[in-house]
Amino acid sequence: MIEQFNEEEKKALIPFVSNLDRDVFVLKNLPEVIKGALFSRYSRSSKSLRRLLLDEFILSDEGAFKEIVTIGKESGNEALAIEKAQNFYDRILDGYGDDSIGELGGAHLACENVSNLASKALENPRIGGSPLEKSTRYLFFDKKVDNDYQFYKEPKIMKSELAELYLQANRFLFDTYANLIDPMKKFVMEKFSQEENVPDIAYKFSVRARACDALRGLLPASTLTNLGIFGNGRFFENLILRFRADNLSEMNNLADNVQTELNSVIPSFVRRCRPDNKHFKGSFDFLKNTANFVLDETKRLTEIEVGKKEALELVDYDEDAEEKVLSSLLYENSKLPLSQLRQIIKDMNIDEKKKLLSFLDLRQNRRHKPPRAFENCYYTFDVLTDFGSYRDLQRHRMLTQERQNLTTLHGFYVPEEIESAGFENDFREAMGKAEHAYKEIYNKFPKESQYIVPFAYKVRWYMKMNLRSVYWISELRSVEQGHPTYRHIAQQMYLKTKEVHPALSEYMKYVDMNEYGLGRLKAEVKKEEKG
Repeated sequence: MIEQFNEEEKKALIPFVSNLDRDVFVLKNLPEVIKGALFSRYSRSSKSLRRLLLDEFILSDEGAFKEIVTIGKESGNEALAIEKAQNFYDRILDGYGDDSIGELGGAHLACENVSNLASKALENPRIGGSPLEKSTRYLFFDKKVDNDYQFYKEPKIMKSELAELYLQANRFLFDTYANLIDPMKKFVMEKFSQEENVPDIAYKFSVRARACDALRGLLPASTLTNLGIFGNGRFFENLILRFRADNLSEMNNLADNVQTELNSVIPSFVRRCRPDNKHFKGSFDFLKNTANFVLDETKRLTEIEVGKKEALELVDYDEDAEEKVLSSLLYENSKLPLSQLRQIIKDMNIDEKKKLLSFLDLRQNRRHKPPRAFENCYYTFDVLTDFGSYRDLQRHRMLTQERQNLTTLHGFYVPEEIESAGFENDFREAMGKAEHAYKEIYNKFPKESQYIVPFAYKVRWYMKMNLRSVYWISELRSVEQGHPTYRHIAQQMYLKTKEVHPALSEYMKYVDMNEYGLGRLKAEVKKEEKG
């Protein structure tokens, strides 16, 4: 039954809810701190949400509702009003003692002029945050500010005798990158001439994208970028804590800056990562001590020669994958225990198992995902590819992944266009200068030396994922408009999985194994046709 409100109550509520007479409604015009506190009270109150909002927030003096929502917004002092009422909101949230309460409020955070090391760290958490970063595939990074290229001036290096080496190596990389933009665009246009039915804008954009793809390997990890993140309080609290415990100065500074800005909108959700909070020291010490322990244990491996250098190696997988997937597929609509279902599947012949999988023929595009049953078997891939491709593939979050530090040890990738256009000597010279600077800086600053490593150098990381994720990544990242190097990784992921589980992989029919010229062209033409 829909709760009834008198005229005065309706007038007070209507600015903050989408309707007053239906069971389903949304909150609006409310700061995150109020929405989060309201929802946390909701779980332990017999009142409807609208009644709760009215009685305990709008009509209550303690929460400073009017100051925050009305006066604060009008005067621009919403943050000050929230700060004054923080004890009220802290008390509500503390009354539940559940970390999930931190997921009830969120914020849109912009981080500008951060290095690519920092942007990858900001994007690394898997749950509770959604990042979007300035693209190196569609934008050029050759612009100067204050007569210098936009790269991170690492403070420890800049205060040392290695400062000039660091600056020179970065500037040489950017000079090479900037000087090759027009020649590379010209080469691409000569190689892929514009066809009659292709709009000018679509053609120019696809040429630009191809040139960006070919040249981005010259960009160092110090390259400054911008990104936006929408995240909930729990996400940001963990992020700030990890950044405070990081060994890089940039991450420590980011932690302070992110904390300061979030304190103005969701202070109650990020208070445990403040150094003056009673919970901070224990969490901080645990992260620091764990990192130091693992680092000490790893030092004994430094003298061991690096083994395999495959681009992608399938390290392990579930040999009983078919039993796990098919038994889970039948589980929901049966009354049998999982162990019994697995035995039933095990006793089936090949044709019976194939029949169970045949429903996947109903998929009409890659967005038609296999059901959750496909999350029951796992594959571990060890990947060795350029840092540029890592940046793209790292954004997938339905998996477990960890990367090693950036290094020049594993060599670098030379794009086919660089070779064909006759720019290989320029490219290799830039890589050589970067490698020399990296080795010199590494001797004194091992962590900080990562900033000088260009995107073309290979980095090793592993990805452990379920079959459902293999479907998604292999099909999504092999699309025509994808970057050639990560398309290769996606294709290899499919082939390696097919090799061990042909029946389960048979329906990955949207993996694109073709090679293309102007990969973005079709997408750009479609965009123009829609426009």
